Amino acid sequence: MKRHLKALVLAGTFAVGMLTAFSGCSKAPADTQQSSQDGAQTTTLRVSEVTHSVFYAPQYIAINEGLFEKRGIEIELSNGQGADKVMAAVLSGSIDIGFAGPESAIYVYNEGRSDYPKVFAQMTKRDGSFLVAREKDEDFEWSDLKGTTVLPGRKGGVPYMTLEYVIRQNSLEPNVDVTLDDSIKFELMTGAFLAGTGDYVTMFEPTATEVELQGKGYIVASIGEEAGDVPYTAYFASQEFMNENPQLVQDFTDAIYEAQLWVEEHTAAEVAEAIAESFPDTDMEVLTTVIERYKEIGVWSTTPVMTEESFNNLQNIMTQAGELEENADFNSVVDNSFAQKAVDTVK
Repeated sequence: MKRHLKALVLAGTFAVGMLTAFSGCSKAPADTQQSSQDGAQTTTLRVSEVTHSVFYAPQYIAINEGLFEKRGIEIELSNGQGADKVMAAVLSGSIDIGFAGPESAIYVYNEGRSDYPKVFAQMTKRDGSFLVAREKDEDFEWSDLKGTTVLPGRKGGVPYMTLEYVIRQNSLEPNVDVTLDDSIKFELMTGAFLAGTGDYVTMFEPTATEVELQGKGYIVASIGEEAGDVPYTAYFASQEFMNENPQLVQDFTDAIYEAQLWVEEHTAAEVAEAIAESFPDTDMEVLTTVIERYKEIGVWSTTPVMTEESFNNLQNIMTQAGELEENADFNSVVDNSFAQKAVDTVK
């Protein structure tokens, strides 16, 4: 069966400055009621993911196993390369659904905008990044970071803040005991590390495993396992889009929930085979290893419903990081109605 995925690799990513340029863009899906080859009607949804990673396996299951397709949805997927850029694209109307850390929705809500986007489905419940060192260290302790430099990603992003949280939980103070070099863009961190910058770097999969297999770096710790549960990545859309397309948002959420169940019920090897076409340059053995590792630390939510407790845990991490002065109201930022209906109806 032909997979309904338009793989768009953006040469240039969305920027906040696009907001004005695209302020007049329609909030409707890219293409509605488009006829497919078999005569059925489909709707194209423009979705921007924060990065392309095995960490988001359920999303690729939904695409590759036809879970969107059977609901009349075709996914036009783009790589936003950063939560801030994904949110900018949602606000501009140049995409329909954003997929990134919910912290971006909290930031916009706290700006006092009346048209702030809402989170409607959670995907991951733990940090999916790993701490990579230059040398093998089977006896790694977080205290070993004292006096070192770590490449952590974008300041204000969940990966950066979760790392800060873990460092503090281990009696170290970020940028006092450990230098966090955030001068390097997220998508350039791996290259910078391989070129000699920093003592440690945080990497998502499959990059971390591929670097390890090349003997150029070694995974020493799981940040997600150390930090515990937090709503790490979720789907969000503008209120206007959700109000005008409630059934479309519901169908999308239903497909995501079915994919979450699929991943939970299948082996790492089966998941790897199902998502392989989304990662054509990644060896099957690597994919299987990565998925098994993610299953072991429990990164994937088994429901798209976000809990208020986990939402507040995220805000506590943001507050500790100095990025949040006032907590956002859970019921204002999160709309669980689509996720709960999916849980109640999808079998």
